[in-house]
Amino acid sequence: MLKPMPLSEAQSLPFWRRPVTLLFMMAMTMPIAFNAWSALLNNFVIEAANFDGADIGLLHTVREIPGFLAVGVIAVILFIREQVLAMISLMLLGVATAVTAWFPSLGGLLFVTLFSSIGFHYYETVNQSLQLQWLPKDRAPQVLGWLVAMGSAATLVVYGLIVLTWERFDLAYNMVFMAAGGLTALLALFCLIAYPQFDAPTPQTKKIVLRRRYWLYYALQFMAGARRQIFVVFAGFMMVEKFGFEVHELTGLYMINLLINMTAAPMLGKAVAKFGERRTLIFEYTGLAIVFAAYGGIYWFGWGVLIAAILYVIDHVLFALALALKTYFQKIADPADIAPTAAVAFTINHITAVFLPALLGLLWIVSPGAVFGFAAAMALVSLALSLLIPRHPEPGNETVLSKYAPAPAE
Repeated sequence: MLKPMPLSEAQSLPFWRRPVTLLFMMAMTMPIAFNAWSALLNNFVIEAANFDGADIGLLHTVREIPGFLAVGVIAVILFIREQVLAMISLMLLGVATAVTAWFPSLGGLLFVTLFSSIGFHYYETVNQSLQLQWLPKDRAPQVLGWLVAMGSAATLVVYGLIVLTWERFDLAYNMVFMAAGGLTALLALFCLIAYPQFDAPTPQTKKIVLRRRYWLYYALQFMAGARRQIFVVFAGFMMVEKFGFEVHELTGLYMINLLINMTAAPMLGKAVAKFGERRTLIFEYTGLAIVFAAYGGIYWFGWGVLIAAILYVIDHVLFALALALKTYFQKIADPADIAPTAAVAFTINHITAVFLPALLGLLWIVSPGAVFGFAAAMALVSLALSLLIPRHPEPGNETVLSKYAPAPAE
């Protein structure tokens, strides 16, 4: 492992060894294991482990626990550099994915899923922190857009290979899990060895940071996590339950989303840079409120599958605008707070993941439309909160209410 290098000196390196290239390598590496696992999981647990609805619900609950405990990253970075932790987490995700088929039982899958989820969630927490530390504020929105596009491209390749080779070559679950997980682990190991340890100019605070002036960011993260759970759990489920989508049809819809995201995400990054976080998030939350209300209309008014598919695609594009929430925090944050606040925000984002899917699952049985109506109401709450973002956020001007607030004691 090479000695630490100040970020200011990294421009002297060959392009393939610079910090931004490492961010792109990471954005490409994670989806290989995670999305291969996601694509095969439902079929694998039914065919190999005889899962029922209660079992898959329990599995997803266990999968979300490390996200809720992401604040533990702060303790880990006391002993391990963030960049090293990112690579170790990616390797853990890769290895756990590779051995998934070795544990075809409820207990075994809960065990291996917990480890893959620790890798995924700790990686995502540290990755967000490194992005905001390494990217200059003026270029962050555009580069974050390109990073989203890179992740979409990697996911598209994974899905495409599965679709093209699964039946043609009669692949086994174990082979695909091993190939995808092994490749992620090897790429992470390469990144650990080949890149210098980059030192950002500001050392990070290594304790839990909760600041009153970040309250709006915390609130927006909480609402974003709640909406994400509803979309992840119920939008795809609706396509199968109501319209009878088969695996290849739903995968095809995923691939359409990915193609659009590859094209749209860089443009969305430029839009954030041009119009600012306030206008971007107002647009996102207005759009999400309309989309979720329209999902409800599918049940209330009997709208057809074409409208459902279009809404599903629009939903995905709007969620890509969430990069504006990252850059909003980057602009208002004390540079030393980025790592601990990324961990705290990830935990806040996952608070609802522990209970909301189960509670709304009960409501779904009574009225699926009401679930999406609830999601639309939450999007409106996010919209109201986004109106509090100033046009030019910065320390001391975190919200439009900041000028009325007393001087902070912290």
